[in-house]
Amino acid sequence: MPGHVEDTPDEGLMGAAAGAAGVQPAAVRLLLTILAGYPIAAFYTAYVAEAVPFKTLHHMFFFACGAGLCYLNYGVDTYHSLLGILVTYLLVRFLRHNIRLMIGLNVVFHMSYLLLGYLFTASNEYDILWTTPHCVLVLRMIGLGFDISDGLKAMGALSKEQKETALPQVPSLLELLAFAYFPSGFLVGPQFPLRRYQNFINGDFRQHEGNVEAGMRRLATGVFYLIVCQLGLSVLPDSYFLSSEFAEVGFIKRTFLLGFWAKFNLYKYVSCWLLTEGALIYIGFTYKGKDVHGQPDWSGCSNVKLILLETGNTMEHYIQSFNVNTNRWVGQYVYRRLKFLDNRTISYVAALGFLAVWHGFHSGYYMAFLMEYMIVSTEKQIARFYEHAILPQYGSILSRSDIYNVLYFVTLKSYNIVYMGWGLTPFVFLKYERWIVVFGAVNYFGFIYLIIWAVFYQTFGHFSGNDHGQ
Repeated sequence: MPGHVEDTPDEGLMGAAAGAAGVQPAAVRLLLTILAGYPIAAFYTAYVAEAVPFKTLHHMFFFACGAGLCYLNYGVDTYHSLLGILVTYLLVRFLRHNIRLMIGLNVVFHMSYLLLGYLFTASNEYDILWTTPHCVLVLRMIGLGFDISDGLKAMGALSKEQKETALPQVPSLLELLAFAYFPSGFLVGPQFPLRRYQNFINGDFRQHEGNVEAGMRRLATGVFYLIVCQLGLSVLPDSYFLSSEFAEVGFIKRTFLLGFWAKFNLYKYVSCWLLTEGALIYIGFTYKGKDVHGQPDWSGCSNVKLILLETGNTMEHYIQSFNVNTNRWVGQYVYRRLKFLDNRTISYVAALGFLAVWHGFHSGYYMAFLMEYMIVSTEKQIARFYEHAILPQYGSILSRSDIYNVLYFVTLKSYNIVYMGWGLTPFVFLKYERWIVVFGAVNYFGFIYLIIWAVFYQTFGHFSGNDHGQ
């Protein structure tokens, strides 16, 4: 999240470690806070989970650990999150029978507070300060308001996912604090509902085995991605793409370099989510059910689908595999709550607009989500055209051609790499005067090819046997 880096008392030691790694001191603190989830999980498993029968003490443990870690990172700015939690508690406690007013006030308060935080702290870079965990908290508290309102409805009026998250009772303030500050979930996510936390505290997941081993495997995977990220960005730093040196490289090489750079930037998020998920698995929080082999599945809070991320060939594959829980949250609490509009396109645009606003004011966010919408829409149009106009005439010939199959794979994979670079550029560089430089350095190819396709599809799209919309 964007913001302004504030000085903290431990800048000496942290500064030295950060300088050696080539990152901000705040990034080192963030990483250490994520890793702290493992000893906390080990302590809880050994001395609290079975030994302490009172749920109140479990809530106190998680609140103290999480709030303490938050204070170590952001000092007195921890009050921002405390205030947000208190406001939501008061709203759901006293206004839950006036659903529209409660939800409206809850959403407006949290989004307004977050945006004001961005307004007073934003800079040109991705800085790490109190707005980093606060954007996670905002979704958690807004979701809680909806879950409380769902708990007042008849079960027959709820969807399957709403039944799994609905809250018939208002939680205590201590329980809400523990849920909001859960040590391995408050800083960078993932999103999860209060019902999961309650099931965990009730011991519903404790009889299942394999969580410690699965958690350590996720830890190792996260460390691997972190190393690859740091090595990749040391070779292709952000600053390189703003330089004249990059602009002088051959066009094709430029587009691929931008694509590989984007992949390394994604790995920053992937590594943090994997490390966080590992701690959640270790503590036994993420039980999902039995897998196809009848073994416990600990992927209930997975925020990235690694196989799809690494093998996918389209922008939609990236969306399906990246920041999974946030996308699921938006789907449940924004997209499907707009079902009354009876228009998927409007609901989808509204969901993307919400995500852009949630990220902040920088133009890069809005351009990035606009590009996501345009690229995904174009992919669907191309898929329809290929399925209805190309395959009926040439499918039998193409399927028997090894050369075609190789070209098909290479083309899709190249597109996947190249357009990821284009799509992520504004998200990373944030300011118009920065991301437009990178767009110009690659000759605005992303715009040009999308426009060429749009003209072609409007002219010949009728051959696909479908209308031109989504």
